[in-house]
Amino acid sequence: MKYNKVQNFINGRFVDSASTRSLDIHSPVDGTHLSVVPMSGADELNQAVAAAQAAFHAWSHTPIKERVQVFFRYKYLLEKHMDELAKLVSEENGKTYSESVAEIEKSVELTEFACSLPQLVTGEVLEVSRGVECRTEHAPLGVVASIVPFNFPSMVPNWTIPNAIALGNCMIMKPSEKVPLSCMRLAELLKEAGLPDGVFNVVHGDATMVEAICDHPGIQAVSFVGSTKVAKIVYQRSTAQFKRCLALGGAKNHLMVLPDAIPEMTAQNVAASMSGCAGQRCMAASAMLAVGPVDHIVSKICDEARKIVPGENLGAVISGEAKARIEKYITEAEQQGARILVDGRNARVPGKENGTYVGPTVIDYVRPEMSVAREEIFGPVISIMRTNTVDEALAIENSNPYGNAASVFTQNGGLARYIIEKASAGMIGVNVGVPVPREPFSFGGWNESKFGVGDITGKSSIEFWTKLKKSTTKWNPAAGINWMS
Repeated sequence: MKYNKVQNFINGRFVDSASTRSLDIHSPVDGTHLSVVPMSGADELNQAVAAAQAAFHAWSHTPIKERVQVFFRYKYLLEKHMDELAKLVSEENGKTYSESVAEIEKSVELTEFACSLPQLVTGEVLEVSRGVECRTEHAPLGVVASIVPFNFPSMVPNWTIPNAIALGNCMIMKPSEKVPLSCMRLAELLKEAGLPDGVFNVVHGDATMVEAICDHPGIQAVSFVGSTKVAKIVYQRSTAQFKRCLALGGAKNHLMVLPDAIPEMTAQNVAASMSGCAGQRCMAASAMLAVGPVDHIVSKICDEARKIVPGENLGAVISGEAKARIEKYITEAEQQGARILVDGRNARVPGKENGTYVGPTVIDYVRPEMSVAREEIFGPVISIMRTNTVDEALAIENSNPYGNAASVFTQNGGLARYIIEKASAGMIGVNVGVPVPREPFSFGGWNESKFGVGDITGKSSIEFWTKLKKSTTKWNPAAGINWMS
């Protein structure tokens, strides 16, 4: 075992779990045994919540300009330890090193935005009548929880950590049991940055811990990122306990390719979008809508896909189970009449035979009713559906239950605007394969890709992590008594 057994992080220190249940963590890169993570129980969650509650009064009453000083230092530490953090992400998730560096760089950007919050939450004040003043202030909620997935061990935790905590909340983090190591290192860096004990706590576990978080009366809000199936459960269970909840689910992102698209740029963007992070991201291109005569672009996409080599510029998928599931989708599509143009099944990397790799896969002549066209595959696979018109393509896009992202590749500004207006997705790209907004613009989809109000990052997250306090004051006795009194 390369690393020590994973511990919970409660009240500023690492503590062993009392649970007798645990899970072995193996690197998807080569099968190396990395660590063991405990499946903690409700008692340990109670300890974490109690620590957060004890820290909340002092932290929430610390002026926000002082709170964000912690995150200025945290940003510096992320940058200082970028190489170490990126290697850790690669080890436990399977990403390539360059993808892991990009993940830490995005964590830095998210933290940088949090440092600007004092300028964004100043509230409002207005003299509404002579001598009478109304004011609004953003107040923190209390103890909040963040449940994060395996596909971005550092970035997704940092979707919530800087904003929620800088706004005055105390947090319970539940990392994916598949990738617990990065989050523990983040806890160390937050402590080094000067975050007071109890403000940030980490408890490990599986579905039982998720349920306990949803049910805990001391937790005021829950954020979740994962599959739509689980997002629905988390949202329903949390809101049934009268908590705030923002649960982000899965996606089936469609790229529309029009005949006037620039072939080289389009092919490079489509191939990168479908294979980046081994396709294990909710913004990956999973389906391509080929509008009209675009065979010349499809051919170039295949050429680009063949340049993507497992173990070199393509990382591993998270587990053997994930590899088998992805390859099953490909085989089913082939059996149903689709044409496999680039086949990534049975990928092997010399020297890393115990790694779990799926090569880039391009499937053409997919029909909308096929499972490979409808369901989230979460692998480096793109399904091409042929359409004659933009409206036909939009009908397929808008009939899918998800709504994270959609993109169009064209040089026609009018058609691009038409698709932006008509596509039922929260994030739209024009000649962009992965239309993730940069800070301060927020991340969030529509339909069954998101449950709850607001977005998880950017300015929109302020409304989720705070509540408005409204005050009315009168200091002018000469104003007399009127309806405002």
